[in-house]
Amino acid sequence: MATDVIRASVTIEEVAAAAGVSRSTVSRVVNGSTAVSPEALEAVQRAISELNYVPNRAARSLASHKTHAIALIVPEDTTRFFGDPFFAAIVSGINARLSKSDYVLNLFIASDDPGDKTTSYVRSGAVDGAIVVSHHTSDTFIDRIASIVPVVYGGRPVRERDRDYYVDIDNVRGAFDATVYLIENGRRRVATITGPLDMPAGIDRLQGYRDAITAWGLPELAVEDGDFTAAGGADAMRRILQSDERPDAVFVASDLMARGALAVLTAAGVRVPDDIAIMGFDDSPVATTVVPPLTTVRQPSFQQGERMATVLLDLLAGRHPRHVTILETELVIRESV
Repeated sequence: MATDVIRASVTIEEVAAAAGVSRSTVSRVVNGSTAVSPEALEAVQRAISELNYVPNRAARSLASHKTHAIALIVPEDTTRFFGDPFFAAIVSGINARLSKSDYVLNLFIASDDPGDKTTSYVRSGAVDGAIVVSHHTSDTFIDRIASIVPVVYGGRPVRERDRDYYVDIDNVRGAFDATVYLIENGRRRVATITGPLDMPAGIDRLQGYRDAITAWGLPELAVEDGDFTAAGGADAMRRILQSDERPDAVFVASDLMARGALAVLTAAGVRVPDDIAIMGFDDSPVATTVVPPLTTVRQPSFQQGERMATVLLDLLAGRHPRHVTILETELVIRESV
């Protein structure tokens, strides 16, 4: 009768023998060191693949005093996290970069960190560092996390300090360019639907809109908070339509809010862009699924995620990345203006 043979785990010494290199060379390759010749790197990678070698993460963590884990902390509720394409792009970028490293990603969705669960987990030494995306002025628990592990922020921190590291887009310039485009296309009564004004992105995009309006000497029309959600954008659009002076254009600070606004305009018999032009922000997949397709501001969300992960990996490796990285936006012209 045939019997199953249980193969013991492949050791690092066996990989070294198969590759014809030293144990320390294999260790350097496994740990992502660049101090390895191309020939040795290829030989070790081939041996790892052929032998199906899996590094012992627990042993390596004990030896290095590192967990090789990174926390991605999103201070939002699950509905917003899973419903907004922005987060999908950001997480994809972070994961793409970390997949080329020795680190794994732990996701925490915590709108206010009830019971300090996330804070306690991070402070227990379970992760080496953290990436924080979409933070609000009320998210004070982030400060407690930043006092323990290196943190990189996605977007300008609410309480910016000299020691902070963050990757952001030029929200003010993007909103300014979007509003100017509306004005240059003959629109003179431009309202705006903002994101939450307890978030830097909401604040900065409103500032960009106001800078453009002021530069052209135009009156500021309705300014309504749409909460960065489709439902919030719809409610904000209803309030704008009920205001004393109807606009001929609306700068909407996210594509998701623009989708809600467009649904309200369609139901009210308002033609876009003939009666009211709509400008979005993000260039998310939403922009091409609505009718008419959105003219919008493209932000490189995937690249932002990649860059945030790179900055944190540099910090954990003892390198000295720039504290502030600002990525450029781009106007994408479609049919809603």
